[in-house]
Amino acid sequence: MLGENVEIILLWTIAFFITLILTIVITVLFSRIGGNLVENIRGGVPRGVGLAPFLVMVLLFPAPYNYFIAIIGVTAFIDDIVGRRPLGSYIEVGQFFRAIGIIAVFLIALSVMGPIAILVSLVMVQIFNIADMQPGVAGITVIIMSIVSFTLLALIGSSTYYIPILLLLIALGYISQDYSGYIMMGEIGNHSFGVALGICFALVSAETTRIVAPNNFILVEFIIMIVLILITVFIIAKIRENTLEHYLEKYLHINNPTFGDYVMDILTGGGLGDLVRRFTLGNTQINVESSFLKSIGVRRLIYNPFAKKQTNEDLNSEKLL
Repeated sequence: MLGENVEIILLWTIAFFITLILTIVITVLFSRIGGNLVENIRGGVPRGVGLAPFLVMVLLFPAPYNYFIAIIGVTAFIDDIVGRRPLGSYIEVGQFFRAIGIIAVFLIALSVMGPIAILVSLVMVQIFNIADMQPGVAGITVIIMSIVSFTLLALIGSSTYYIPILLLLIALGYISQDYSGYIMMGEIGNHSFGVALGICFALVSAETTRIVAPNNFILVEFIIMIVLILITVFIIAKIRENTLEHYLEKYLHINNPTFGDYVMDILTGGGLGDLVRRFTLGNTQINVESSFLKSIGVRRLIYNPFAKKQTNEDLNSEKLL
């Protein structure tokens, strides 16, 4: 028992210091390489430095979970490298490869986790992609929710308690420069952290359900996982409240956005959500008048960036909710 604890502490220590060192090395390397790996803001900010925590997660997370992280990270890094290069009229090259990664993780994780794999692959990637639009938010959220996951696993006596702390220390080894805005984790970082935290949530959900409701495993597991995801989204929405308000008002023209709008932007915003809206809504923009629907974020859910600009006559005849 003592030897096992020493091994775990050693694993945690190695994770922190390797991430810290790799983050410095990759920051310097990407600064010199330039191209799409340097974002043209604040005098040039290295992008894709999330390669550092990604490599450590792949190296130190137990199998098969490190395979999930490896798949999503590699496909996301293609997006970081190629930049915003179109692939046809509807999608970019990077988005295409990220979608392949999400689908691959889901299909492979399905045999390990069951249906909850869809939440680990698609939903967690989505919310961390949006969280990473403000420096430090993704990292802070990982730190908070890793502690929550560890606490829950420790309370129920699960042997997997060490995995959330492993993720926590990797995040701590990386976050300082990201929080300050000197580096950007890129798609490889936010996708990898999203799936890794999703794995922690899946462990909490499965282990808890085995104790409290083994006869209704899939349903209760889903409910626990969704609660953990919603807590995560609320944390991101609260941290990003000011920037989301500015974004929704200035760029989407959603006046006086509610907290529900912020939550819905995190859950359905970005390129994938807009692509779904393009196919489902076409050129239609549905106007939401109900205060209740506004409060739960329906305005943001059905906001269509591809809708044609409307005249006053159009607005009088458009669909209302």
